Amino acid sequence: MHPAFSVIFLTTLIGVGQGLFLALFTAQSYALFDLLPRQDSVGFYACGSALALVFLVGGLIASFFHLGRPERAWRSATQWRTSWLSREVIVLPAFMGTVFLYGIAHLLEWKPVLATLPGGIAIDLTVMLGILGTGLAFALFVCTGMIYACLRFLREWHTPLTVINYVLLGGASGFTLAAGFSALAAPELVRFFAGWAAVITVLGLIGRVASLFRNARLKPKSTLQSAIGIKHPHIVQTTQGAMGGSFNTREFFHGRSATFLRSLRWWFLLAVFLVPTLLLGMAMTETEAALSFLSIAFAVQYVGLLVERWFFFAQANHPQNLYYQSVA
Repeated sequence: MHPAFSVIFLTTLIGVGQGLFLALFTAQSYALFDLLPRQDSVGFYACGSALALVFLVGGLIASFFHLGRPERAWRSATQWRTSWLSREVIVLPAFMGTVFLYGIAHLLEWKPVLATLPGGIAIDLTVMLGILGTGLAFALFVCTGMIYACLRFLREWHTPLTVINYVLLGGASGFTLAAGFSALAAPELVRFFAGWAAVITVLGLIGRVASLFRNARLKPKSTLQSAIGIKHPHIVQTTQGAMGGSFNTREFFHGRSATFLRSLRWWFLLAVFLVPTLLLGMAMTETEAALSFLSIAFAVQYVGLLVERWFFFAQANHPQNLYYQSVA
């Protein structure tokens, strides 16, 4: 397939925002049970929520560049019964609204107690918003991943690993950013976030390598013979019958060589997984330089995610490419 950069930025940016929010609420949940020190509502949770919203809004803006008629974008939500894209269009603003309310509740320190657990642990409004936001964050991961995983004719995408990798890669980038943010706002949480970021990054590596191995072993169900209805064993296509490109050659094939794709695969494996994991480990041991290590880790990982997402779209081989292989 031909990767669209608007979709690449959409999926990676909202993934960072989702992962960062999950990291913030994870810290609050641990602190609720006195497993972590409690943090300042304004300086940590409100500012962290604002940072998550920056990435979510950035992803939303990027999505409009993929629309032919942006003024009709609202119509994409009307098919929610059958379309994962429509469900994503509904869940994304709902999640953004919840993150906004979560940040505002911390900013204004508006924390009315809504329930009390048996141990005397108070469940206030921010906790309830955090639980709601967590559910919406995972729902958004599922909706985004299923847009591609539900397409049976694109076999590289049609696997549960697609959704799993969207969750893990978004979570890894979000927790890495949370570690860098905590180096500024809550240094005592650096090891907590960096440790979780490293664990999720390693899990993401396992999931992504599993998908690479799976896709490398796929055998096409269709052949050039079945595409044109001729059973001769030796068929070589030299032209598609046109002297110029077409929608089919532009939108369903990336135009890059197999060597180029192989080089990208090794590059993003290093940038998304191996280098950030090493930098996260260094940040956990060298606390004085933690901010520098974590800033580099997030920057390298996000650039790697852009490459990984480009590769994800490019690797999907549309069946129509059996016929539209060569312009002239």
